[in-house]
Amino acid sequence: MDNRFLIDSKDLPFCKGCGHAGVAQNTEKALQKLGYHPLDVIFVTDIGCHGIIDKSLRSHTVHGLHGRSVALAGGIAAGLPHNSNKKVVVFIGDGGATIGMQHLLVAAHHNFPMTVVIHNNMLYGMTGGQPSEFTPCGFNTPTAPNRSAVGAIDMVHLMEGVGASYVSRISGIGDFSDELAEAFAHPGFSLVEVMEICPSYGVKSNPGMKLKQVIETSGLQLHKNTTPRQAIEKESYTGFIQSLITEKLLVKQEFQAVRSGTVRILLAGSAGEGTQSAAEFLAKTAMLSGLYATKKGHYPVTVGVGFSAAEVIISDKPIFYTGSTKPDFMLITSQDGLDYSMPKIKNSDKAVILLDASLPAPQTTSSVVATDMRGKAGSRNAAMISVFKLIKDYQILSEESLLTAYSRNKLSAKVPVETFTANI
Repeated sequence: MDNRFLIDSKDLPFCKGCGHAGVAQNTEKALQKLGYHPLDVIFVTDIGCHGIIDKSLRSHTVHGLHGRSVALAGGIAAGLPHNSNKKVVVFIGDGGATIGMQHLLVAAHHNFPMTVVIHNNMLYGMTGGQPSEFTPCGFNTPTAPNRSAVGAIDMVHLMEGVGASYVSRISGIGDFSDELAEAFAHPGFSLVEVMEICPSYGVKSNPGMKLKQVIETSGLQLHKNTTPRQAIEKESYTGFIQSLITEKLLVKQEFQAVRSGTVRILLAGSAGEGTQSAAEFLAKTAMLSGLYATKKGHYPVTVGVGFSAAEVIISDKPIFYTGSTKPDFMLITSQDGLDYSMPKIKNSDKAVILLDASLPAPQTTSSVVATDMRGKAGSRNAAMISVFKLIKDYQILSEESLLTAYSRNKLSAKVPVETFTANI
């Protein structure tokens, strides 16, 4: 078998002596022992030093937000076919586990079929060595040099408390691939907490201290508990997911599509002027015609000010991405929206730009169509009127589907449809 079975890199991207390298290498051994092919494994990594292993793996990888890797993995595990031969593995640090503890509890409680490997070096290694909720008494960190008096959360016992069917705490020294293989082979949820010391912050802040000493004095003894428990059947996962979706959100086909292919649309305006709502309305109207649709929103962190933009893709084929560098249509209703759209305008040469008449026309080889949207429908309805104009003038969708969709939209109770149909 290929010596580079899973790890496609001669040198791992960690500090010299880092325990994360041992976790990666032992994970490779464990998966080989179990006969997994690299492409049968989905790794979901968290923010943290451990997460930079992504680029060295020959498997599927998903890099999550800090503390959210378990939630992402739960969705992946729930979405896999029943009795799938795929293996979902989460790599997370003690910092990520601190931030995402609720996700860990829920994944264990619902017994999602995946293995979580916590790289516990007892501090936040990527951001300077701050203590985490896994920092034990007697262990110094650069920002807490007087030794933690509170002590560490015992994650193993916490997981047991919510019904985890397999939990263990092991020392991250030497060959521990058998322990990982046992966890990987366990049906349902399993968690392994691997104890390490960070060579950059942990060793320097605790001169002479060994990992064995930390484990012995911390009260976090090495431990394993396997509780027989049936993994949740696939039908239960489906029910769990569907329980999050109400009937109101289901859109069934009622109309025939009037054109084939894929259309990419950018809506860009100002915060509070209905850009996101108009984009969602456009996507739902497309779905009424049996088409696929995606919507991706953009706005500043301070959501009540500045620009608001949304990218909608409509297609008669499945869509596996969101957003587009070169939209086919740009519906721009304010100066904020125009400023936001300029990079895409410069990058496009064949788009149709529906531009509010109050705005200066940009220099472009694309077709610019100036139309009074803000003046006729008001600033709060400018985005919606741009959608009406797009459908009427360019036959993206049928007008019948448009009017039906609007009659079911909550805006129709406040703004009569004539506000849009009479002004385009």
